[in-house]
Amino acid sequence: MGRLAPSPTGALHLGNARTFLLAWLSVRSRGGTLLLRIEDIDGPRVKPAAAAQLLDDLGWLGLDWDGEPVTQSARLGLYAEAAERLLARGLAYPCVCTRREVEEASSAPHEGGGGPEADGPVYPGTCRGRFRDLADARAATGREPALRFRVDVDAVPFEDGFAGPQAGRIVGDFVIRKRDSGPAYQLAVVVDDAAQAVNEVLRADDLLPSTPRQLLLYRALGLDEPTFVHVPLVVGGDGLRLAKRHGDTSVRRFREQGVGPARLVGHLAFLCGLRPRGAVCMPGDLLADFALGALPPGPVRGDEPISG
Repeated sequence: MGRLAPSPTGALHLGNARTFLLAWLSVRSRGGTLLLRIEDIDGPRVKPAAAAQLLDDLGWLGLDWDGEPVTQSARLGLYAEAAERLLARGLAYPCVCTRREVEEASSAPHEGGGGPEADGPVYPGTCRGRFRDLADARAATGREPALRFRVDVDAVPFEDGFAGPQAGRIVGDFVIRKRDSGPAYQLAVVVDDAAQAVNEVLRADDLLPSTPRQLLLYRALGLDEPTFVHVPLVVGGDGLRLAKRHGDTSVRRFREQGVGPARLVGHLAFLCGLRPRGAVCMPGDLLADFALGALPPGPVRGDEPISG
């Protein structure tokens, strides 16, 4: 059981499309079930109509899924329940620190990566043991507290399905519920993947730093852990993750320019190491000889013109 989990924070671009193609091929080549989840809890970054455009672009590329799509914004009760369970067991605690206070208090290097709540400096533990409960935190500070998960280990080693053995270094307690009571990325994806019985998570390797955090949450909540498969990023000529500074590489732009789905999928297959440059194919054409081992071991450049 796998999943596609786009975020409606912008248009689907080549980097995301390549990862979704690989996730689709990994599951479909083995006759598995593939779900679709819209991860729409990233507050102001979520753009109106972006979800509908994402679904349309995925369908145009020939990437289908099983069942009806689900949205995280409709599942907030599940995340709240999980956070309360961790709080009740002493595995999470109230934190009233602002981002600026964390930055000022911490002299540790930035850990970064793994979704919007994981970016930033390492939390120095300012609020650990400071408050009896949420009400105490509110009364003492006049602030609405977030919840942080207690990290009492230095590493959570794991075996990645593509990247191999990982040390799983982890530093600092991390947020599982924001100050506005919304779920943090780390908690939401764990709760969702477990609830949907997802046992393979294939995603880009910029999310490798998230995996130790998520494994801790799986174990704390008594949930079955999936296999993680992290694939290298699509980058620009500067070696950085494909972004707007590299030009418009959105699927929508290529569609507007008259690039057909088979030509664009063929280009994605080239970026995956599955077909030569200029190939024309659809996802189903790649199933018979799909092998994750054909994927280039490092980042691939995605801002060059499409051949053909």
